[in-house]
Amino acid sequence: MSSLKDKVVIVTGAGSGIGEAIAKEFGRNESKVVCADIKNAEKTAKAIEDAGGTALAVNLDVSKASDWDAAKAKVLSEFGRIDALCNDAGTSEAVEIVDLKESDWDRIININLKGTMLGMKTVIPEFLKNGSGKIVNIASEAAHVGLEGLPSYSASKGGVIAMSRQVAMTYAPNNIQINVVSPGIIKTPILANNSPEMTKKFTEATPAGRLGKPEEIAYMVEFFVSEESNFITGQAIKVDGGWGSR
Repeated sequence: MSSLKDKVVIVTGAGSGIGEAIAKEFGRNESKVVCADIKNAEKTAKAIEDAGGTALAVNLDVSKASDWDAAKAKVLSEFGRIDALCNDAGTSEAVEIVDLKESDWDRIININLKGTMLGMKTVIPEFLKNGSGKIVNIASEAAHVGLEGLPSYSASKGGVIAMSRQVAMTYAPNNIQINVVSPGIIKTPILANNSPEMTKKFTEATPAGRLGKPEEIAYMVEFFVSEESNFITGQAIKVDGGWGSR
């Protein structure tokens, strides 16, 4: 997409999985990609640069406000502006609620929900200065339907959708668009947290009959960051092989 050229885009969770695919796809479209993660951010940034793109690696624990402040300062020093944010960093569990430890609940909520909040809180002041901005938050099919073994993950991703809608309405008059992409079951390292039986069950529940590809999420994220989506905000779009239409 031509409207992505030279856009400064921060992608959290860029070290692997969906985040890595999103970052690399922005690189292919000539965006200036900020690869943010607690590990492997440098690997993704190098891959983008080796392919002829522009990238900056940032070490970022999304659950820490101080890390966001440091990341923002580094991005502004390098590129002078921030045009878009994709909040992809996340984690999950495989346990029913009666066995869920409070510490695990707190960890997942802090990364998936608090991390998304901190990301938006960090970049929106820059968007207000610029007169525009784009945020794409990554939720999950688990935010829309009940899935076994994912109580805190489901809560965190449902919260991402509700929070995104509220913030989208607040800043729509400022030419800031905020949308959500809810992936179905995507073939990424996070599937290792699920049992093989659970992954098989999820695959069989998908009308397309297969796992999604990380790149298929990246394409939707790119659309939401592009100028072509300027009249779309506060939406949660499922990219799930038809699961949500059953």
